[in-house]
Amino acid sequence: MLNNQNASALPLMAMKEIPAPNPNAATVTALVKEGGTVVGYQLSNGQTLGKEDGVALAKQGGIQGVGISERDGTEYLKSIPDGTEGNNLSSLPSVTLTDRP
Repeated sequence: MLNNQNASALPLMAMKEIPAPNPNAATVTALVKEGGTVVGYQLSNGQTLGKEDGVALAKQGGIQGVGISERDGTEYLKSIPDGTEGNNLSSLPSVTLTDRP
């Protein structure tokens, strides 16, 4: 049986890697979607990156508040659980490729 402490640790355990962010690391402000699928990330510094480039930048410490997860051999960013739903990637607005600057 899981208690609350163990249950809150489960999302963290599902992450492949949690990079340490640099002091000037950006945050993800929107998900870039194409046909309902996340294909990239819009950042607080104005950058818009594809999914692979976003993962690479996060691994270098350039994005804060995210960890790296993997599904079917593809890495993607996932919010680090902090008890706040509003800053989860799934709660962020979405933009389409045509909306990008």
